[in-house]
Amino acid sequence: MHHHRDLCERAVSPLEIAAGLEAHGLTDRTAARYRHRDVFALAEELYARTPARPAGSAAAVPPPPGPDTEARAGWTLLALLPGAAALATAGLLLVTEGALGGGARAAVIVTGALLACLALRFCLGRGPLRAPEGAGRAGMYACWLLSFAVYGEELIAQVVSGGPDGPWEAAPAPLLGLTAAVAPAAWCAHFYTVQAHRKLTGSRALEEFGAGVRPLLLAAVVLFLCALLPLLFLADLGLGGTGTPVSAAALGVLFFLARLLAAHGLPEPGTVALAAACVVEAAAPALVLAGRLPGLEPLARPVHALVAAGGPGAVPALACGAAALGLLLHASAALSRASAHTHPHTGA
Repeated sequence: MHHHRDLCERAVSPLEIAAGLEAHGLTDRTAARYRHRDVFALAEELYARTPARPAGSAAAVPPPPGPDTEARAGWTLLALLPGAAALATAGLLLVTEGALGGGARAAVIVTGALLACLALRFCLGRGPLRAPEGAGRAGMYACWLLSFAVYGEELIAQVVSGGPDGPWEAAPAPLLGLTAAVAPAAWCAHFYTVQAHRKLTGSRALEEFGAGVRPLLLAAVVLFLCALLPLLFLADLGLGGTGTPVSAAALGVLFFLARLLAAHGLPEPGTVALAAACVVEAAAPALVLAGRLPGLEPLARPVHALVAAGGPGAVPALACGAAALGLLLHASAALSRASAHTHPHTGA
C-alpha cells in the first residue's frame, strides 16, 4: 500500500487497482507472496484498506461499454460519412465521364478527397476508434500507404519493365473500399471492446482473462476481414477493375489493428508497423533501380522474383501482410493485459 499509495487513492474500483498493479509488473505469482490467490484479490484488499474516498468519487467511474443506443447511432453515422463521401465522388466521376474536362474532374477529385478526410477525422474522434493519446506519426505513414495503394502497382510494373517511362495509372478502387470499411471497423472494434470488458469484469485471474480475450481479438479481425473483402471486391468491380484485392485487404487489416491498439492507449506498435510497411514498399522500386548499376544486379533479383510470382501487387501485399501479421501477434499479447481495458475511452 505504501509503494502504490497514489494508485490506491486515485482508484475508483478494485478493477482499476488490479490493472495498475499489472501495469507495474505484478503477476498472480507475485500476489501469492502476499498471501493472495491472484492480483484481483490483492487489489480488492488494497481498495478496502485505502482510507475513505471523498464523497462523489464514484461518479468518476467511467461507464462500462454498454447498449447506449444514442451514442452508437452517433458514431455509426460518423463512420458512414467517409465511405459516403468517397462513393459520391466516384459516382459523380462515372456519371460525368466525357462531360467534364480534366480540370473539372481534378477539382471533383480534390473536393471529394477533402470531404472524405474531414469525415474520417470526425469519425476517429468519437466512438470505439477514438485514440485518446493520439496516433503519433501514424497519419503520415497511412498517407504513404494509401498513395501506394493507388499508384504503387503501376509504379512497380513500370520500374520492373525498364521504366518508369510515363504517367502512372491510378487505381482508386482500394481507396473506395477502405473508406467504406470504416463503419465495419468501428463496429468490430466496438464488439471487441464490449466483449473484452465483460471478460475482464468476470475474470478472477490475469491468466484467465488473457486466455479469454485472445480469441476475441482474432474473432474481431476475422469479422472485419469478412466485411472488408466484399467491399473491396464491389469497389473494384464498380470502377471497372479486374484485380484481386489482396494487398488492399492486407492494408485494411493493418489499419484496423493499428487503430485498435491506439484506441486502447497503445499507439506506438501500430506506428512502427505502418512505418515498416512503408519502408518495404519504398525499398522495392529503389532496389530495382539500384540493380541497374554495374555490380549491383543481385539487389533487384528478389523484387523481380516476387513480381514474377505474384505480379506488381505482390509487393504491397507482402509489405502490408507481414506488418499486419506481426502487429496481430503483438496485439494478442498487449491487449491480453487488463491495463489495456480500463481506460475511459473503452466506453460506447
